[in-house]
Amino acid sequence: MKTKLALHIFLFIIVLSLCTNLLAALSRDDEEQEDPELTTCIHQCGQQRQYSKTDKRICIRSCERYHQMKKERERHMQEEEARRRKQEYEDEDEDEGTRMDNNPYVFDDEDFRTKLETQEGRVQVLNKFSRRSKVLQGIRNYVLVTLEAKGHTFTSPSYFDSDAVLFVVKGRGVIGLVREDKTDRFNLEYGDMMRVPAGTLVYFVNKDENQNLVLANLFIPLLSTPPDFKAFNPEQFLTAFSIDKLEAALKTPREKLRGVFEQEEKGSILKISKEEVEALSKVKEGFWPFTTQTGGPFNLLGTRPYISNQYGRLYQSTLDKPSDLNELNLVLSFCNITRGSMSAPSYATRATKICLVAQGKGYLEMLCPHYSGGGRKQDRPSYQRLSSEVRAGMVFVVPAGHPFLVGASKEDEVHIVCFELNARGNKIQALAGKNNVIIAMDKDAKQVTFMQPADKVDEIFNTQESFFFPGPNNDHSHGRAYAVM
Repeated sequence: MKTKLALHIFLFIIVLSLCTNLLAALSRDDEEQEDPELTTCIHQCGQQRQYSKTDKRICIRSCERYHQMKKERERHMQEEEARRRKQEYEDEDEDEGTRMDNNPYVFDDEDFRTKLETQEGRVQVLNKFSRRSKVLQGIRNYVLVTLEAKGHTFTSPSYFDSDAVLFVVKGRGVIGLVREDKTDRFNLEYGDMMRVPAGTLVYFVNKDENQNLVLANLFIPLLSTPPDFKAFNPEQFLTAFSIDKLEAALKTPREKLRGVFEQEEKGSILKISKEEVEALSKVKEGFWPFTTQTGGPFNLLGTRPYISNQYGRLYQSTLDKPSDLNELNLVLSFCNITRGSMSAPSYATRATKICLVAQGKGYLEMLCPHYSGGGRKQDRPSYQRLSSEVRAGMVFVVPAGHPFLVGASKEDEVHIVCFELNARGNKIQALAGKNNVIIAMDKDAKQVTFMQPADKVDEIFNTQESFFFPGPNNDHSHGRAYAVM
């Protein structure tokens, strides 16, 4: 008897639960059908005396389409917010030891997520740096984004809630900056660097028909924004406002507004005609100084190399004079290493480097004290050597104080773009080559450190090459390094 009673109660609970869920679903449907904005829109369609029955049906369908688009946007925004919160939760809980088998400072294709993709191009965002190692917590809010647009394309105007520093990795194009009362256009060429302040409406044009335009963008977070960057497209977010508010703000009847906002979505990167490219590529003559707030791009590769020999070249922007990057405490550098060559082992005293391999393939070696392993107490620090192959499209990070070297394969030279954070007062301390720190060490310290006479130590470290050298088993047969693609 008790068993039958328990069974009846169990069945009753199941039926009650199903009924509750059904009522909730019906209630949600009723809420959608009774949306005040949709109801008002349909009512106003019916009140238009000048409309025929066909016009009224078209008006009602327009209301329903607009309402559906708004619901889709709201659902998309909720999903994006849920993904963002989940990502932040995973970032907080990510155990740096779970990826010890890989180099935690190297990011491959799988570490990028596609933010936007059309037939004409795509935007990819690198996952948070702190997911790979707690050592990178200091740059967890910085975001690296790549934009690739095919020939004769237009990237719709957007603005960002973060300052951005861009570098032209490939191609040539035009950047349009929409300011308070005008639009400034600037030509973009390979090697150009430029700052785009937060909130500036910006668009891009690839004016080359046969070559893709590729940009590397580092977004620097503002204190007032969440730890992630967001792109805002005016055409899309305007329609998220209530139609009556837009009608009042723009002083335009809603029927006309819907005619503008309900056009078939073509995507944020779209193909344009040759005539449109020419019209959008008209740039005012004259030179815009990079040192002004409203300045245009500055070509890093047009400057004198910071270091140069037949094995490689290093170009660097500078913080010695006022520029758009001074305020961000950021230096941008470009390194070209010839086939079979390598850089000297070195470390940065203050700056953390975020490096994108723009071309070629090679290798990276870094020494890290945070992965020494062993667990036993030692008399002096122990460093783990972290090695990785690198190729075009990969990213690696070098924290301040971490010795590293990078080299090119015997088949291909390698080009590397580096965003150097916290760059003010930073020095490059080379451990080999001309002017290395070992040679600079005083005689007595050398003898005690190496337990060898100072002149014996100098014989090893006193080389004349400056920073770039032939790599292992290099036959020296390659030519000089040039900053060309």
